[in-house]
Amino acid sequence: MSTKLHLPHRSSRPDDLRPDEPVDEHQAEVDLVYNVQRIGAICVGAFLLVFGLIGLAGGLGFFSTEGERILGLSSNGLLSAISIVVGLVLIGAAFLGPRVASTVMAVLGCLFLLSALANLAVLNSDLNILAFEMRNVLFSIGVGLLLLVLGLYGRVSGNLPPDSPYAHERPEDPRPPESYPHTPEEFAAEAAMREAEIAVAMHAGTEDQRRRVHAMAAVHTRGDRRRVWMEFDAAQAASAPPTPIAPEAPPEHRPVLARALSLARGRQHGGARRTGK
Repeated sequence: MSTKLHLPHRSSRPDDLRPDEPVDEHQAEVDLVYNVQRIGAICVGAFLLVFGLIGLAGGLGFFSTEGERILGLSSNGLLSAISIVVGLVLIGAAFLGPRVASTVMAVLGCLFLLSALANLAVLNSDLNILAFEMRNVLFSIGVGLLLLVLGLYGRVSGNLPPDSPYAHERPEDPRPPESYPHTPEEFAAEAAMREAEIAVAMHAGTEDQRRRVHAMAAVHTRGDRRRVWMEFDAAQAASAPPTPIAPEAPPEHRPVLARALSLARGRQHGGARRTGK
């Protein structure tokens, strides 16, 4: 119900503004919302207060189910007293501040609607302790809707405009953005991580996989889990013994080695022919 009204700004103190001074449109919108809520609360509260005072001054029966007409509505002493209390609450909330008035009007609006339904159910019975008539029911519905509209004006909406006095900036998510793999090593680590987690969950993981999954459980983000896994890979690569490399024969020994290998192959082939294989 956050309707942005494009109305010309009128300063409450026009003498304080010079003709060439810029007008604060945002402050004008804030003042408009607050003024609607405070003035609405005062007007509705004043009517209820006058209605209640006239009823008490007329000496109405406190619990009479046959009320008398006050300002076109049926009333008794109890309804007059309740009207005075509600009127004072609305006027006091308006003077406490527009936010308080907004909240009080929204709550009282719901109560008025509930009162209309409850008194409609007992309208022609001895339980009609507020001496309600059908016009009272319609009045309660009208006042309840009016209080809801005024109380929620500029406050309740799926997407409040930024210039609304009730708009609150959403707190930023303190968590870092999700990190996705980019390099072949990171993609390989992601695949190995999933395989290890599945194996550990199935109670079929190796000791190394269990250590890695336990270490990854201490962090929360995807990037940190991948970093922990790759740190294990780096540690294993650093601790692995170097692969032995066969020494290369000196140049002067290479012909001798070649002849020895040739003779060995010849003998192997000759033995195979003699055995008929």
